[in-house]
Amino acid sequence: MIVSFGVLTIDFTSIISFFQSSSTIGIVWAIFIIAGYLGFIYVLLYLGIGYYQGYREDKATADWKYVLLAVDVPPMNVQTPKAVEQLFAQLSGAFDSPDIAAKFRGGYKQRWFSFEIVSVEGYIQFLIWTEAGFRDLVEASVYAQYPDAEIIEVEDYVNNAPETFPNDTHDIWAADFGLAEDNAYPIRNYREFEHNISKDTILKDPMGAFLESFSRIGPGEQMWFQIIIEPISNSWKEKAIKKIKELIGEKVKEKGTGFVGKYFVDKPIALGAELANHITGAEAGDWAASSSDDGDKNELKYMTPGQVKILESMEQKISAIGFKTKMRGVYIARKEVFNPNRGVHAMIGAINQFNVPTSNSIVPKFGVGASYFFTEYRKREKKKLMMKAYKKRKIKPGASSCILNVEELATIWHFPMSHVQTPMVQKVEAKQSTPPVGLPVEQILPMADVLEKEKAALEEKVSGTDAYGYSGDMKFG
Repeated sequence: MIVSFGVLTIDFTSIISFFQSSSTIGIVWAIFIIAGYLGFIYVLLYLGIGYYQGYREDKATADWKYVLLAVDVPPMNVQTPKAVEQLFAQLSGAFDSPDIAAKFRGGYKQRWFSFEIVSVEGYIQFLIWTEAGFRDLVEASVYAQYPDAEIIEVEDYVNNAPETFPNDTHDIWAADFGLAEDNAYPIRNYREFEHNISKDTILKDPMGAFLESFSRIGPGEQMWFQIIIEPISNSWKEKAIKKIKELIGEKVKEKGTGFVGKYFVDKPIALGAELANHITGAEAGDWAASSSDDGDKNELKYMTPGQVKILESMEQKISAIGFKTKMRGVYIARKEVFNPNRGVHAMIGAINQFNVPTSNSIVPKFGVGASYFFTEYRKREKKKLMMKAYKKRKIKPGASSCILNVEELATIWHFPMSHVQTPMVQKVEAKQSTPPVGLPVEQILPMADVLEKEKAALEEKVSGTDAYGYSGDMKFG
């Protein structure tokens, strides 16, 4: 059997004769030599292209500027997480699909965003980090859902943290969170937190437990949580659909791959089938026939109600816009008060409320711990890696990213509703009026000043006295 690949012709009869006349060791050694040679070339090409692409990206993004926006919403916030779901959907407009020239020669890199919740000694702030060119998009997305919100650019709080660990003053705990199962399986969404024991449906806001864990820390301690999202295409949905079909027992037909697929996939498979028939003594076509047995095309009718519900939720997930996602948590404190048990376990417990044991769960995937060999060295390197990744808002370091849709993202990160009793969350105290035209309003406040101002306002509100010593029930207006 002779097959022609254009300028290349391969005599498969000679190859089959080689397998017939050679010993098992000789055949294994020949395959190892050929596969090892090709594998070595593949690794070199992969690394070379990767390094070149990274070099072009670094050069193209060297002049990017980033801003950190502190967002405060009115205390009487009646908006459900649906509003933040719409916010995320609007940010998907930042997606761009570059051609090969823009990606490899121009160094194109997709912009991304980081949505953060920060607790400094128990005082909590919601923050959004973005490339300066997309600041208008972020602000428009927030104001479209929260017209009375207040957005202020602040200095980056991470700059006040040490660069390396361990050091003489601070220590950290850090972890990357990801999905325990395939991206096709959804987590618990905010609609499943609704209770309708009365005539009115009440949303038991999951943000309450999350913020309560952040308010437990004290002086010298900080807790950070970020959700880094990057807009992506809808190709992830094709993989999810394939997973759904596998669950119901439906055979998935692979799409044709053209010339490459024909000569580098189909032909080798056919050759493998021919060799398998030759070795086992089966007649031609037996192997292919046995491997293409369709059987039952759909097992949906045999599934339990719980399994059917999971399939429905999977289909619901792919009906919404998805983002490449990385979740990262950090607890940092001065050594004399460093106690991860105070806040870390509470934060992990709050994250567990989004888990569905029969579907998907958010679990720590990469941390700063180490066992067995060179434990202290590995712990030190992991701490440096995690701190650098958090400060730079990088997706790649640490655990692999996952895919969450806008509904799942809004479940995890959203502004608390008015019935959430967490007094240490800064909110807008008064409705903002439109400033006069031409009034200079650009101002970048240090994060420490913002938190100090918020701390004083919250203490004043809790104590019930104003700056002149009058109690709350004696104030006018």
